[in-house]
Amino acid sequence: MTYSLAARCSETGAFGIAITSSSICVASRCAWVSPLGAVSTQNVTDPALGPAGLGLLRQGLGAGAVLDLLLTGTPDPEWRQVGVIDRYGKTAWHSGSRALPLAALAQGDACVALGNLLASPDVPQRMVEAYGKAEGANFAERLLRGLEAGLAAGGEMGPVHSAGVIVVHEQPWPLVDLRVDWADANPIGGLRKLWEAYRTQMDDYVTRALNPSGAPKYGVPGDP
Repeated sequence: MTYSLAARCSETGAFGIAITSSSICVASRCAWVSPLGAVSTQNVTDPALGPAGLGLLRQGLGAGAVLDLLLTGTPDPEWRQVGVIDRYGKTAWHSGSRALPLAALAQGDACVALGNLLASPDVPQRMVEAYGKAEGANFAERLLRGLEAGLAAGGEMGPVHSAGVIVVHEQPWPLVDLRVDWADANPIGGLRKLWEAYRTQMDDYVTRALNPSGAPKYGVPGDP
C-alpha cells in the first residue's frame, strides 16, 4: 500500500524520504530521518523500526549492520519492508516474503526505493531514475520528482490518499517536513503545491532559528 524513496544528497550530505500510500498519514509512521541517516519502514508497518534505526545510526553503525539488528529485533520480519541509508551513503534494504504483492525495490547512487501493492514492478526503478536525472536540483525537489515518476509508472494498484517529503540537513529538526495526511485524490499533487509554496521561504526559517537578528522580518507593525 506504499511506495517510497529514501536518499542521501551527495552535494550537501542531507538525508530525505519521499513517500505515498493509500493509508492515512503515511509519513508520520513510515519516514524517519536524522542528520546521520534515514530509515523507511512500511508494509504492515512497524513504526518502532524508525527511531530504533536512527538510534543505531547515531551510534555509528553502517546501514547493513543497522538493518541486521532491526530485523533481529522486530517480530515477524517477513511482513516488513525496510530501507536504511547511513552517513556514507551506503544502503541496505529488506522486503519480507509476506510483503503485499506486487512488491519491488530498486537501488541507485545513495538512494533506495521500496514499494508494495504496486501496479507495476517498474515503479521503484522509475523513481530512482527520475531522482538521478534531477541531479543539481534542490534535494527535496529531486525526491518529489522521484515520487511523481513512481505515480507516472503506475503507482499503487489502487488510489493513494497521503504523501510526504522530509529532509534533514545539519540541524536536528527537519529542513523540510511537508505532508498531505489525507486527500480523496492526488495527494502527490497537493504535496507539490505545498513544496512550491514552501521552497522560497525554507532558508528564511533556518536563518530565523540560527541568526534571528539577521533574519527576514515578519512584516508585523513596528518591524523595520
